[in-house]
Amino acid sequence: MEILAFGVQSDEKPLIEKAFAGQHEVRCLDVFLSKDTAPIAAGYEIISTSVNADLGGSVLQTLAAGGTQMIAQRSTGFNNIDLDVAERLALRVARVSFYSAYAVAEFAWTLAMAVNRRIIRAAGRTRDFDFRLDGLLGRDMHGRTVGVVGTGKIGEAFTRIAHGFGMKLLGWDVVENPACVGLGMTYVEKEQLFAESDLISLHVPLLPATRRIIGKDALSLMKDDAILINSSRGGLIDSTALVAELRAGRFTGVGLDVYEAEAGLFFLDKSLEGIDDDTLARLVTFPNVIVTSHQAYYTEDAVAQIIEATVQNVADYLARRPSDNVLVPALRED
Repeated sequence: MEILAFGVQSDEKPLIEKAFAGQHEVRCLDVFLSKDTAPIAAGYEIISTSVNADLGGSVLQTLAAGGTQMIAQRSTGFNNIDLDVAERLALRVARVSFYSAYAVAEFAWTLAMAVNRRIIRAAGRTRDFDFRLDGLLGRDMHGRTVGVVGTGKIGEAFTRIAHGFGMKLLGWDVVENPACVGLGMTYVEKEQLFAESDLISLHVPLLPATRRIIGKDALSLMKDDAILINSSRGGLIDSTALVAELRAGRFTGVGLDVYEAEAGLFFLDKSLEGIDDDTLARLVTFPNVIVTSHQAYYTEDAVAQIIEATVQNVADYLARRPSDNVLVPALRED
């Protein structure tokens, strides 16, 4: 069987082809699944998609009409998928439930330390042989307070690093993580976390209850010199409200690996044509803001685990096996 994989990065392609070798042929495309590209999938029973694929109702209808029966998404998040429509169309949809938590947690800390120690500005200066220290003053993390919003696997890994720095640990989640409590974390209401934390890092999924959890009210509670990091989902932050606070001169730094309107932008080269997103364009101009293009997960270890899980999801579909990775169980076991 030939499988069609959308949105494959050049680094991923040989890994995907090797993983499926001897089992199935795989056709890798660098284009992302969208309304315009969905017709390419005609005749493919199984397709694989990336995190920024458009799997809304109309795209799913096009896929089903073309003969697609199984979608293997190469990510944990699935807020881009209309699961109700997929169920109605009898499409089997699977995701990757888990991959290296350290990849994301370590990258979140990379962003935090980069904005704290002004690494981008410093590197730019030394390239021009400007070795002044003016404007590069950072702060010790040791002894300061970190607020971890979401303490699942990634939040726990982030907390362990914070513990290593010797920080006071505050957490917020619907369920307390005993491992984080064991590290000395105190769970508080999110409003207290926002108000008391020197560094805030987001590690919750994008759900109706968490959408824009960082809005005008939450931002107003934060310290003027706080650091805000988001390596989870862009929709957790009201970007327009964030820009307004940054324009007012607030926050030591903001590190964003995700953006609420990143679909159609991230993973693509827009350097020659520019973008028409005024909010994102404004964000990248602030000297205390770093925006990266959803790369926190992008390590050899995590990508290998994602591909391994995707291969297994395909095997489970063909064998009619149930799996915890299945979001829409279109195949009913007899």
